[in-house]
Amino acid sequence: MSTPDLNLLVTLDVLLEEGSVAGAARRLRLSPSAMSRALARLREVTGDPLLVRAGRGLTPTPRADALRAEVRDLVQGAQAVLRPAERTDPATLVRAFTLRASDGFVENFGPGLIARVQAEAPGVRLNFLQKPDKDSAPLREGRVDLETAVVDHAVGPELRAQALFRDRLVGAVRHEHPLARGEVTLAGYRAARHVVVSRSGLEDEAVDLPFLPPGLDRRIACVVGGFAAALALARRADLVATVPMRHTAVLREGLATFELPTPPAPFTISMLWHPRLDADPAHRWLRGLVREVCGEFARA
Repeated sequence: MSTPDLNLLVTLDVLLEEGSVAGAARRLRLSPSAMSRALARLREVTGDPLLVRAGRGLTPTPRADALRAEVRDLVQGAQAVLRPAERTDPATLVRAFTLRASDGFVENFGPGLIARVQAEAPGVRLNFLQKPDKDSAPLREGRVDLETAVVDHAVGPELRAQALFRDRLVGAVRHEHPLARGEVTLAGYRAARHVVVSRSGLEDEAVDLPFLPPGLDRRIACVVGGFAAALALARRADLVATVPMRHTAVLREGLATFELPTPPAPFTISMLWHPRLDADPAHRWLRGLVREVCGEFARA
């Protein structure tokens, strides 16, 4: 069975509305002869004359009258499918979004995001997941809608990225720690005992290493998997945790924070998503919300 030419539906819709080959040709910007050929094709595939001569004009057959409403609905439905998606109304949105980020993101930005969602889109639920690695499979597979990361190289075509805020490393210790008093020197920083964050558990894969001067020696006392654990240990023991300043602001409450004696390289926290969600109005709204909340917190 041959595939039907669906363009004929549009032609039939206009012909039935105009009741004239010449009028339909003008509407569709075709020549009268091309429109006559299209009508002949419609007669062939439907097995009905559709429009027949009546005086100086054309009149629809009973079959054409019966098809008129159905054809109109089909054409309007196709046009709705093919036009760009309209902006979503957050107040009527019912959806769950999953965001994946390193620890510290929920503590810092979660309350602001939840407050905005409650005010703008009460039917939306936010699910926050920890980010144990940089694997983008959850984004590709649709298990995660959005995640945050340091984009240290060009993002491939399989992902989209947009900057959220700039950050830098700082040191954090309990107030009884020697480094909490007076100026922190490079010698004092290197000699102190450190807790470092490494997703793999390996010291030479610590997450802060790319932003510290090469060859900086530290006394590593222990390795943990996240910023929250590092700061929890620094809060109770004489350990130095080197962490992102803005990303861990809430986690560092009650600790003494100091600038590193050797300037670290700044970095940008970005949000990542899969291209299939690029034009989704609800996802665009979510991205705008995350961008605004992170921007407000970063300026605070």
